[in-house]
Amino acid sequence: MTTLTIMPEGKTIEVSEGTTLLAALLGAEIAIPHKCEGQAKCGSCHIFVQEGRKGLSKIARLENEKLDSIVGVGSKSRLACQATVLGTEDVKIELLGFSSGL
Repeated sequence: MTTLTIMPEGKTIEVSEGTTLLAALLGAEIAIPHKCEGQAKCGSCHIFVQEGRKGLSKIARLENEKLDSIVGVGSKSRLACQATVLGTEDVKIELLGFSSGL
């Protein structure tokens, strides 16, 4: 199990290996936009990974292409629907205050 810390609330939840961040957030009843239902088509679940990036799956081509089309993307950017917990280290993410999707 990985401990996921969600900022700015500071809430922590336990997440099983193989779970996407989007599924973990929704399962914990944390509101996060997800217009395309996890298909990496809209970019609305754009988050920042503050700590533990190595505890998440690598960015695949589809996610990278969508991130390239979003304003405000940085080196810590991920799509919650595509980032899968590996279970190797705890992760700290920051939810954005606005929808960055189309």
